[in-house]
Amino acid sequence: MNEIVINLHIHTTYSDGHTDHAGLARAALKAGLDAILVTDHNIYVDGIDAYHHDGRQRVLVLACEEVHNPVRVPQKNHLLVLGARKELAQYSADPQELINQARHAGAATFLAHPHEDALPAFGEGDLGWEDWFVTGYTGIELWNAMSEFKSRATSLWKAIYYAYHFEKMAIGPLERTLKKWDELLSTGQKVAAVGGSDAHELDIHKGPIRRLLYPYVQHFQAVNTHLMLSKPLTGEVEMDREMIYAALRTGHMFVGYDLPASTRGFTFTAQGKVERAIQGDVLRAKGGVTLQARLPLQAEARLLHNGKVVKEYARTEALAYSTSEPGAYRVEAYRLFKGERRGWIFSNPIYLK
Repeated sequence: MNEIVINLHIHTTYSDGHTDHAGLARAALKAGLDAILVTDHNIYVDGIDAYHHDGRQRVLVLACEEVHNPVRVPQKNHLLVLGARKELAQYSADPQELINQARHAGAATFLAHPHEDALPAFGEGDLGWEDWFVTGYTGIELWNAMSEFKSRATSLWKAIYYAYHFEKMAIGPLERTLKKWDELLSTGQKVAAVGGSDAHELDIHKGPIRRLLYPYVQHFQAVNTHLMLSKPLTGEVEMDREMIYAALRTGHMFVGYDLPASTRGFTFTAQGKVERAIQGDVLRAKGGVTLQARLPLQAEARLLHNGKVVKEYARTEALAYSTSEPGAYRVEAYRLFKGERRGWIFSNPIYLK
């Protein structure tokens, strides 16, 4: 498999962001990303899918969409639609119909910032997901960087502190979201996870304080989604775009917090009697399966089965576990950074049936 690093859930001046697509591409090139998926609110910006270059370095910019019902009060149920390649905001009033239409268009769909807190100090509400009865979606946005900021900024002074100390803000996915993900997985559902920056580069004003929260390049160096592709990117937009969307639809990916240390090189696989699986795949448990994870650096690591820890290490670069018990297995890894234990890697599940 061929690993690439993408950043998704990004906004431009077409909705409530601070720059255009060319500006995003420059920031992504500086951060060393392979692709970015731009998700402006309720608008699909056609005609911007393209590679941008800086010398020998390149980044693919893809137009996607974040859809929500703008007349709903309070605001809830934002959906990331990745790969529809057409406008779907007209279906925003009904989350299930929106998911159905997105699937029909071949898109991957992720429930955006499923849980978060309001941030009254900056006029930001709680935009979490409410309608959990929906079906057919690809997965959830497990780690949303801006939702985490809202949960950490429990006072005006904390909000100001974290606005100026991006490197100290992120701890990991919200515990509520991790718990909900494991609940969904334990019912036998396939629910993929992505990490999103929710990058706006917001221009914040509070009295004499004015601050960009946070520059795009900072977001692009932090919470990313790493995809496993069937072959390397070719430089041809049509072919590479489809490989990226295919990986998102199948869950061939993991969430990496690349600011403490690059998460490139992480692998999580399962070997059965004959078949082999990677993240997002389904494998028969009969006859026994060996699960293996390899980390790029030593870290605290643990393997979870339907949300319960079945193996853990205080410090390791590898993890192995043999089982014949069906269920969803996933890996978490943590590292110390800036004096705190922080989430580093969150794999997608391998499903044993």
